[in-house]
Amino acid sequence: MLFRSDDLAFVSSFANSVALRTGEGLVLFDVGSPLTGESIRAQLRDWSTDPVQTVVYTHGHIDHVMGAGAFEAEARPAGAAPLRFVAHRAILARFARYRLTAGYNATINARQFGIEGLGWPVDYRDPDVVLDHALDLEVGGVRIELRHARGETDDHLWAWLPASRAVCTGDLFIWAAPNCGNPQKVQRYPLEQAAALEQMAALEPELLLPGHGPPIEGAARVKLALTDTAALLRHLHDETVARMNLGASLDAILAEVRAPRELLERPWLRPVYDEPEFVVRNVWRLYG
Repeated sequence: MLFRSDDLAFVSSFANSVALRTGEGLVLFDVGSPLTGESIRAQLRDWSTDPVQTVVYTHGHIDHVMGAGAFEAEARPAGAAPLRFVAHRAILARFARYRLTAGYNATINARQFGIEGLGWPVDYRDPDVVLDHALDLEVGGVRIELRHARGETDDHLWAWLPASRAVCTGDLFIWAAPNCGNPQKVQRYPLEQAAALEQMAALEPELLLPGHGPPIEGAARVKLALTDTAALLRHLHDETVARMNLGASLDAILAEVRAPRELLERPWLRPVYDEPEFVVRNVWRLYG
């Protein structure tokens, strides 16, 4: 656990989890994978024994949602009230697609992560509450503002916690060049992701709690991380579209469009997972 205060805990894992303490129990933002959910639960219990009241899925990738069973199993023997799960409406279509293409997803993820025999789940905990664009919750006297933004996925949410001056970004910020072009995966949305990051920055958060990587503290550092990431996405998007409008071929665009070097040198924008070239290809796929 890298960060904790009286009201917030941040558990570092393959995909991070955030816990918010309220007068009615804990609100969790993401719950990890089948391999990490129990570890996340145990680490949170070192911080608080309050019951979990609500779980927010920032999106439906399995490293963020498949730890749900660990928390539901904990609640059942204690006779606690059922957990409430909240997500964007599009997560239901994602889960349905995952069930339909489980074999394909197992194949491409085994290839991507170099793990033979990697299975793919087909049993998901659907949300009890879904939103389309925005939803403001009040849990135990604490306000939580959820906003939808397409980016790495079409079902993405980010959360603004005004009392803590904190933003939970999910995978809209991952301490790497944005995963917004992966050629083995479904369509991604760089321009909308950039706009969401700019909306977060406009709130002047003092704490950034990402889906991957460590937290960022301090208003100036948080703003720089958010606006740099947005600038990189806007540059790749705009330069690609400008050349498409001039009739350039994909090969010509790939030869010409480059991410600004000064941005790629930022520690939170190194191309260690996705490549800027893939974002260019993804923009072409989106419009062309």
